Amino acid sequence: MANTVIGSTIVIDGEITGSDALVVQGAVKGRIQLTESVFVENSARLEADLDVETVEIGGVVTGNINARGKVEIKAEGKMVGDIKAPRILIADGALFKGNIDMDVGR
Repeated sequence: MANTVIGSTIVIDGEITGSDALVVQGAVKGRIQLTESVFVENSARLEADLDVETVEIGGVVTGNINARGKVEIKAEGKMVGDIKAPRILIADGALFKGNIDMDVGR
């Protein structure tokens, strides 16, 4: 499995779809729909809805997340929006504002 990297100076406005894992260091506005994971690095800023397998948030995400696996907001991460996922981890120090729905596939 390959990782696609959006570098820290890159800004994408639109829709990202695919089957590779994605590492975001820059900015994305729009929608991300992947069959694999998204890693939001500390420098990343997302204004996007995500439909993915798993998400690790170290930067800032504004938008709704639908994950089939797990959502993890790390201590330095910030998330504003709703999360729908069977497993959610929010680290001590992380910021989260929104609703959580863990009743997925039960």
